Amino acid sequence: MPTLETYKKQAKQLLRWQRDRNHSVGGRIRQLPRYRDVTDHESLALNFKLAEAQEIIALEAGYDSWATLRAAVEDASPQPPESSRPVVLNAARPVLFVRDVQAAAEFYCDRLGFGVDFLHGHPPFYGSVSRDDATLHLRFVHEPVLAAGAAREEGLIMAFIEARNVKELYAEYLASGVDLAQKLTKQAWGGTDFIVRDPDGNTVAFVG
Repeated sequence: MPTLETYKKQAKQLLRWQRDRNHSVGGRIRQLPRYRDVTDHESLALNFKLAEAQEIIALEAGYDSWATLRAAVEDASPQPPESSRPVVLNAARPVLFVRDVQAAAEFYCDRLGFGVDFLHGHPPFYGSVSRDDATLHLRFVHEPVLAAGAAREEGLIMAFIEARNVKELYAEYLASGVDLAQKLTKQAWGGTDFIVRDPDGNTVAFVG
């Protein structure tokens, strides 16, 4: 079981995110009955207190109040350390910066054959799209992250996606009229790849 200090740090982080106007806290704040109907935008304007952040952390941990969580932590018996297990990394999910998450998701679905996993916020400010085992996350930004013209630099790639039938995929994307930053190319290292540019200038390489 996490220590009380860990839960305190989580509450302080939640409070800091709300004050930093991070839209992702809206859904968490709505867990409190008194804020059930506030929008993501309204949640950022609340006079949000640390005690309320602690109340949310307690609810997320399965307790009805901070006092109940605190008592449970203090009463918990020390547990023997877990046996050492090897570190295993799960799949990586590149995050692409976009000016309109909804429009970007539609591009990846309509033109590249992906499906929407989720869109968070109203309007969406974060989302995920995937096709088979490949997943890309989309994050809203107010201004371009790269310097002007940088996205057109040769070799600048935001994500690599392996494809078993890269030639067939290339033909599919040619037919859908996507913007190609690089045509299908046999590389010196033995692989074959092509690069797609999305409407925000992000370049995604599909590699066989």
